[in-house]
Amino acid sequence: MKTPIIDFLKKYDGQKPLRLHMPGHKGKGRLGFENLDLTEISGADSLFSASGIIAESERNASDIFGVKTYYSTEGSSLAIRAMLYLCYKYAKSKGQKPFILAGRNAHKSFISALGLLDFKVKWLYSSKKDGYLSCKITASQIDKRLSKLKQKPVAVYLTSPDYLGNILDIKSVSKVCKKHGVLLLVDSAHGSYLKFLKESLFPTDLGADMCCSSAHKTLPVLTGGAYLHLGKEIENCEICDAKFALSLFASTSPSYLIMASLDEANAELNGDYAKILQDTVKRVEVLKKSLKKGGYKLLSNEPLKVTVLAKEYGYKGTELSAILENNGVFCEFSDADFLVMMFTADITESDYERLEKVFLSIPKKSVIKEKPPVAVRLKAKTSVKNAIFSLSETLPVEKCEGRVLCSLNLSCPPAVQIICSGEIITKKAIEVLKYYQIKQCDVVK
Repeated sequence: MKTPIIDFLKKYDGQKPLRLHMPGHKGKGRLGFENLDLTEISGADSLFSASGIIAESERNASDIFGVKTYYSTEGSSLAIRAMLYLCYKYAKSKGQKPFILAGRNAHKSFISALGLLDFKVKWLYSSKKDGYLSCKITASQIDKRLSKLKQKPVAVYLTSPDYLGNILDIKSVSKVCKKHGVLLLVDSAHGSYLKFLKESLFPTDLGADMCCSSAHKTLPVLTGGAYLHLGKEIENCEICDAKFALSLFASTSPSYLIMASLDEANAELNGDYAKILQDTVKRVEVLKKSLKKGGYKLLSNEPLKVTVLAKEYGYKGTELSAILENNGVFCEFSDADFLVMMFTADITESDYERLEKVFLSIPKKSVIKEKPPVAVRLKAKTSVKNAIFSLSETLPVEKCEGRVLCSLNLSCPPAVQIICSGEIITKKAIEVLKYYQIKQCDVVK
């Protein structure tokens, strides 16, 4: 498969050009890759009005994923906002109001999109006692909820895989959505590689109408490289302009280095990546069995993610993380309850052996019986838009009871909102915030 973006960048650099254009480093610098960092000069195409090398590269990606695929150099956050905009336009074309039914463990970029577009949302919660990071919603739950609603949403929005590695039954959910005539949108930021499993678990292959996936999370792509994938229902809708949707929320200066890495990944994905991935999945499964044998309890059904239930081994997740870091091993995420590790084909056999050695050298202690709090269900006082754009004040969490949340500035990872903007903060919510060491909130004045 051709790599038109990479080829152009290398050809241009090989001419030893006098660069009287942006960027300011002029192809020189201390980092060593500035020579391939360009802007929209003649022949370089333009991401949001692509007709040349970028358009060709995106066609290659579309062929690989089997649906129309567009590049984002600003992660899945940009793709999520674009999905919501397209969903908004789709609703308008059908004479519907912008109303969406969403899993509560949505990323904060989804919350910001709700605010920017003034989307109405109703939340879906797991029937199990999940914390705020997981929302194990079933097709049956969604079917019952849609059947009871007087006003049908334009779409159902789910996160799969979630941050802890739980994969939902998207195929069954898709059937329910089609039965009720609503779209299915999936945040699959952690699931780009699912397309290349022996049996694809990629959302658009399972019936989703739109999804995003962050190539940089699980594929050999630079940070920020992501995709927006459109199923035929949306792609064939004449009012749905994906490029405009992306450009509406994006920088007008997308990174050519990130686009080049997406371009280069096409060639790898079109090669023997699926075979390599199959071997990687088997090796991660061996690791999981080894950890379980050593006394660890694991969560999640995602093939390339290992989530340790730390307290079951007698530690907090942050404590296990610190031990690993002292041995030169750095994990994706840890909190009081969980330790999350992400694997790809670039992890070597010696890496696995090193990791196993560290884990199995940690002495097991008595189980910590303290359980993580269940996700809180709160009432909305006002819309997300009204809350976000209201004047606010910052207060210690102890003084926030009865107040309406303006914003909760959580770091990424995991960037999942415990409380949604516009909701009334309760005593129970404050207990949850304290559990996660959140000391203050921005509340509506």
